[in-house]
Amino acid sequence: MNRKITPKTIRLHTVFAFLITFAVVMICAVILNQNQVKEEQMKAAFTAESTVNRIESQMNQYLVASDFMKNVVESGYVVTDNQFAQMATLLQDEEHVIEAFELAKDGLVSQVYPLEGNEEAIGLDMLTHPERRKEAQLAKESGQYTIAGPFELVQGGTGALLFDPIYMKDASGEETFWGFSLLVLNWDKFVDRLGLDSLENATNYHYRIWKHSMSTDQDVSIAQCDDLDLTSALEVACKVPNDTWYFEIAARNGWLSANTVLADFVIALAIAFLAGIGFWQFEQQRYKDRVYAREIEKSAAKARLANEAKTRFLFNMSHDIRTPMNAIIGFSELLEEHITEREKVADYIQKIKSSSEFLLSLINDILEMARIESGKASLNPAPVNSRKLLESLEAVFEPTMRKKDLQYTCRLNINHDYVICDETKVREILLNVLGNSVKYTPDGGQISLIVTEIPSPKADCVSTRVIVEDTGIGMSEKYLPHIFEEFTRERTSTESKVVGTGLGLPIVKALVELMEGTIQVESELGKGTRTTIELTFPTASKEQIDFLHIQLPSDEKSDFAGRRILLAEDNDLNAEIAMTILEENGFLAERAEDGQICVEMVKNAKDRYYSLILMDIQMPNMNGYDAAREIRRLDGEKARIPIIAMTANAFEEDKKKALAAGMNAHIAKPFDLQVLLKTMEQVLSK
Repeated sequence: MNRKITPKTIRLHTVFAFLITFAVVMICAVILNQNQVKEEQMKAAFTAESTVNRIESQMNQYLVASDFMKNVVESGYVVTDNQFAQMATLLQDEEHVIEAFELAKDGLVSQVYPLEGNEEAIGLDMLTHPERRKEAQLAKESGQYTIAGPFELVQGGTGALLFDPIYMKDASGEETFWGFSLLVLNWDKFVDRLGLDSLENATNYHYRIWKHSMSTDQDVSIAQCDDLDLTSALEVACKVPNDTWYFEIAARNGWLSANTVLADFVIALAIAFLAGIGFWQFEQQRYKDRVYAREIEKSAAKARLANEAKTRFLFNMSHDIRTPMNAIIGFSELLEEHITEREKVADYIQKIKSSSEFLLSLINDILEMARIESGKASLNPAPVNSRKLLESLEAVFEPTMRKKDLQYTCRLNINHDYVICDETKVREILLNVLGNSVKYTPDGGQISLIVTEIPSPKADCVSTRVIVEDTGIGMSEKYLPHIFEEFTRERTSTESKVVGTGLGLPIVKALVELMEGTIQVESELGKGTRTTIELTFPTASKEQIDFLHIQLPSDEKSDFAGRRILLAEDNDLNAEIAMTILEENGFLAERAEDGQICVEMVKNAKDRYYSLILMDIQMPNMNGYDAAREIRRLDGEKARIPIIAMTANAFEEDKKKALAAGMNAHIAKPFDLQVLLKTMEQVLSK
């Protein structure tokens, strides 16, 4: 008895009653709809027959021209080539559906108009040609006109032939076969004249008209709609002279309208619902309060968790963004007050720059985490010298390690220097882990980086174990399970005096998992931290290694003096900064306020007037992508002007979009001056 009142039992019984009622009502609806289907199919059959009659009527219009030629010949008049051409010219229809007029005495084509382009038809024997003989023989024997085709014509193109047999009466009145009056019809124009598009657009039918070819013994499509779908099609056989055409027609939305089907469904659903609702209400009353309470509890828990996450995020962001912003605003005010004191000005500028860099790092970390969580992060593998990559890490932290008197050890036990990986993301992983060691290791401490090659589970791949160990402040055992949670730190920046976002290790873990690797962190409070990362990469081929060797960077500095740069930038402040930097580095700079103005300035300038274009992306009137595409469509040297995207759209997919639009390189705002100049130097040197 208890089992009968459980939610599962109630649901099963209710569903069972609902389905039976629904099925019965739907069966009744299907039976009632059969008459409507028959009526719709009768309409379609009438439409098909009317359409074929219209085709035959259209064909008869062109047959008048053929009959004229036929009557002239049957009258015994000998038609010269010039007379034939004159008559054909007069009989030519305005739309030029009739591509050629032909006379074929004894089935052999002897006269053609126009002759130009139809020379191949002269001498063609219609009674013996494989693709034409059956229709020609049928027309000869029946005395009725016959249509052959559509097929490839010997003079080129696709068309159909209208055979009109000619018989001559001798002195005794007996008819003898003379030959054919032939019309060569342009099939595409003929089909257009039929107005079959109205059949598809006005009556909402899918259709196909076809016949069985007597020559090839295959079905030949005469005409059909664009998006052919003949599901549940009705086939109507229509007689034409000496042939049968088949018209397949199907309602675009089915023989029953969607509204009818929907109405049947809704009615059946309503009746089934009413049939089951009594049982459901009777049994549901006993436990609905309990279910409701459970749902309320779950909703409250979800809301509480969501609120805690939002509060934690806002708290961390408020603190972490306000801290550098407070420094930037404060030192900016001090800078204004002490503008004449050189030493203080230099100190304030350095602190403003440091706070700006931290703020930018915070924003980048938040955006990177958002990209990873949304599933938009992807890998861009390429051949990389892993030894050089690992050895270059020391240079990044060398000033800080020297200042804190840290002892850094790097040991590389690898046999394969060249692997295929995403160099940027691998560097980001290692910089985050090493950066934490540098930040949280007290003065005089030790940091070691040990990279060891281990057996790989995959063929043609190399597995690498990276161990970063330090003698820093460490973490408590209680905090370790939370190290990969976003915005979490065991000690705040206020307590530890070390700035950070709490996003470094979550990003590292996400990137390691994206590369199908593993990460493990061991730490002891007051003794230090040991981080172990294992990654597997394919090894680079000899050709890929050789290609890396020939890509030697140039140490030569370019002279930018006299080079004219066009800056497309809608923001006045950004434009002022960029113009000043460009002019201070020897460039002649001009500005366009949006993409459309940029394109017009390039169009109106002389060839090679601009050496390079710096293109913002988000601009009014025309964005940077469209402007780049427009410039690439110009003629001559202007289409090859180097274009560098300089934009706040900083993700990898933004870089790909810029390159796809025809740009040569991509620089993210706020830009690093040295990176900008180096990129410009590389682009201009090509």
